[in-house]
Amino acid sequence: MQRLLCIWFGAGLLRPAPGTWGSAVAVALGVLLHRVGHFPLLAIATLAVTLAGFWAVRGYTAGMADPDRGEIVIDEVAGQWLALCFPSAAFFFAGMSADVFPYPGWLAAFAFFRLFDIWKPWLVGRADREGGVDGVMKDDLWAGLFAGIATLLAAALAHLVLM
Repeated sequence: MQRLLCIWFGAGLLRPAPGTWGSAVAVALGVLLHRVGHFPLLAIATLAVTLAGFWAVRGYTAGMADPDRGEIVIDEVAGQWLALCFPSAAFFFAGMSADVFPYPGWLAAFAFFRLFDIWKPWLVGRADREGGVDGVMKDDLWAGLFAGIATLLAAALAHLVLM
């Protein structure tokens, strides 16, 4: 079960760039979660996958020299869903229907998440250098937080320019 969660039901086995595939699968599922239960469901799912990720990575990588293996993408799912929570929350608190999740919101969250996950600035890089099981999850959570903030800032700037 821990391996299945870590590879996110096979997404981590896709090549090339399993992290990008894991993020893409996460976006598709995240948008579906938003449409089914809006921001509250996405937020609960994000918390659940984050907790499951710490548990699954710890168990799956026990005894491995390098726990940050390419096929482990549950960390991308947790980080990507965290990034998606920002536009989802904005739509929810603006009173928009759950049927609405305009593509700029999820596309920006995906692009910013991949940027921060690959670039690893500041706290993302620090968590990645920490290594170990917790570092596997933490760097993607930081990347998700920064991506969510960047998505909202980009939306605000776009709305200012368009007005």
